[in-house]
Amino acid sequence: QSCLSRQQLLAAIRQMQQLLKGQETRFAEGLRVMKSRLSTLHASLAKAAPEPPAASCPALQAPVDGRKFGTKYLVEHEVHFTCDPGFQLLGSSTRTCQANGSWTGQEPHCAEISECSSSPCQNGGTCLEGLNHYKCLCPQQWTGATCQYQAQTAPPAWSVTDDPAFSRQPRCAQIDRTQHCSCEPGFHMSGTAANGLCQDLNECEVYKREGGPRLCAHACVNLPGSYRCACPGGYVLLGDGKSCEDIDECALSQDNCTRGTTCINTGGGFQCVSPQCPQPAGNVTYVKTSPFQCERNPCPMESRSCHQAPKTISFHYLPLPSNLLTPTPLFRMATAAAPGRPGPDSLRFGIVGGNNRGHFVMQRSDRQTGELILVQSLKGPQTIQVDVDMSEYLDRVFQAKHVSKITVFVSAYEF
Repeated sequence: QSCLSRQQLLAAIRQMQQLLKGQETRFAEGLRVMKSRLSTLHASLAKAAPEPPAASCPALQAPVDGRKFGTKYLVEHEVHFTCDPGFQLLGSSTRTCQANGSWTGQEPHCAEISECSSSPCQNGGTCLEGLNHYKCLCPQQWTGATCQYQAQTAPPAWSVTDDPAFSRQPRCAQIDRTQHCSCEPGFHMSGTAANGLCQDLNECEVYKREGGPRLCAHACVNLPGSYRCACPGGYVLLGDGKSCEDIDECALSQDNCTRGTTCINTGGGFQCVSPQCPQPAGNVTYVKTSPFQCERNPCPMESRSCHQAPKTISFHYLPLPSNLLTPTPLFRMATAAAPGRPGPDSLRFGIVGGNNRGHFVMQRSDRQTGELILVQSLKGPQTIQVDVDMSEYLDRVFQAKHVSKITVFVSAYEF
């Protein structure tokens, strides 16, 4: 029973849906016909008596140095105006189109905001206009943002006043009945507006005073409106215009070393060296095997003192800048066993001589190598000698000793 009534209900709902669909279609058709007839009627009436056009106002332009918002000029429409940064709006910021075809308000203009128009600079200061700000150039005896404070009458120490090349006439212009003067880059105004003079700014002194970044690695030379860096003798200025690099006189054959001596490049110069082997002492004699190496002649079998003397003596020369950061390794010493012979199984390193041993330590860097390390900064110019040795042992028995004589040339400069 319930099943049958449900089927009947579904059929009745579908019938109603169909009926509504048909009604909807007929209603839409009726509306379309009605709209069409109204359009025809409107068109025929418009032809018979043309209606007056909707009232509008004349087109408006954006002010110079400003912008306009709004493009419709019909009655009741509004147009808005703004000015660019550094300018203020004179006139109406909003104008509305009226029924009589005219705009409300005043025509807008953008006027440059003149910070100087209120004459903020006191005591004869000259006002310089900037974007949304001004700057006062004060006469010599006045100072402060608006020349409100009395200053020392002497010109600033970083100005050069006695050389005419370091002075310029200011560039002045009359703007809004006010005299505006300015100086070229690298110059600053001194004196009053009436008789002001542009004087060179000594960049070398200014940067030295303010403790800012160093303009030059060595020397700064002030120029009219500018500066340049200079290097000491024996150095050349690098491409960055501030750093100095040592000239290698030896590599460029700019030395005057005689025959039998060797040129060693140092910071800012060179040294001619000719290392000598120790004089014969008892059974110990040496022969020079290269310009920087001496070797001991064979010892008599029974001479213990000869065996204890250094087997080799080598000479080394190190150029260093002044005040080098520490600790820093300077020199490395290693053993080299002859082919086919067993090398030493242990090594000992030490500092054995020189005139400034407190600045160095000698320590092992690996099983077969020792390093001389600078642990205390050296201030130049000075020359320091340090001798280091390496003793070889095999099964705890002393085999041989090697000495390296190191000469350190510390330059006067930190580069």
